Amino acid sequence: MRNVLLCIGIWMPLSLLAQKPKVHHGGRTVHTRSNHNYNVIRINRAKARIVCPVFEDSGYPYHGLGVKLGDPFAFTYKFYANKHFSFGVDFGQSASGLYSRYFRENFFEYTEPDTLGPGQSVEYLTHTVKTDWVAEARVLYHIKVEKISPGLQLYAGVGWEVRSQSLSYDYFINDGPLENKIESVDAKRFTYGIQGTIGIEYSYFRLPLSAFMELDVYNDLLKDPGYRRVQGGVGIRYIF
Repeated sequence: MRNVLLCIGIWMPLSLLAQKPKVHHGGRTVHTRSNHNYNVIRINRAKARIVCPVFEDSGYPYHGLGVKLGDPFAFTYKFYANKHFSFGVDFGQSASGLYSRYFRENFFEYTEPDTLGPGQSVEYLTHTVKTDWVAEARVLYHIKVEKISPGLQLYAGVGWEVRSQSLSYDYFINDGPLENKIESVDAKRFTYGIQGTIGIEYSYFRLPLSAFMELDVYNDLLKDPGYRRVQGGVGIRYIF
């Protein structure tokens, strides 16, 4: 509604300027029907809304609710406190296929070499990710770059990421040259760490929508200190 009112405010002065001048004959004003006609600039409602930004400085705070595709695939909420600061929360599942090598390297954390008898050894076979939940919360700083494109913003910030995973590993137990058997073990991982984010956001549509693309760097602090992972994705939010 704010966007529509803003566009109407721009349209009305333009329509008044388009009025035809009155015709004067010998100092007398000739009143004809055409004197009272106006060249009204007609703007289609849809076209009027497309030239109005979603975020207006006088309209803060805003809320945004939508989805994010990437790593993680998540539901996303963002609170736009003012034109510079926002707070975001995402919750969903990570792209587990991107972590396949990492999970494989962690296999030996869940085996117990002390229980192996003489001549026995274990060998990784495969793994299955049962659940891989991710929650993120962050504070972001926005800068408008409308000289490049109306409605475009750059942002950067820091946050906190929590990860909870449940896996099942299948492996061989080598018990001599002629005796091998397949065993399995379930594993649970819970960890957290800090996150740095940079991104771009575009909000210049007919509908109150905001599209974004962002890149994150996650640094594990609990389960695997020093482990870093580049994440990110694209998404869209409904703004209200």
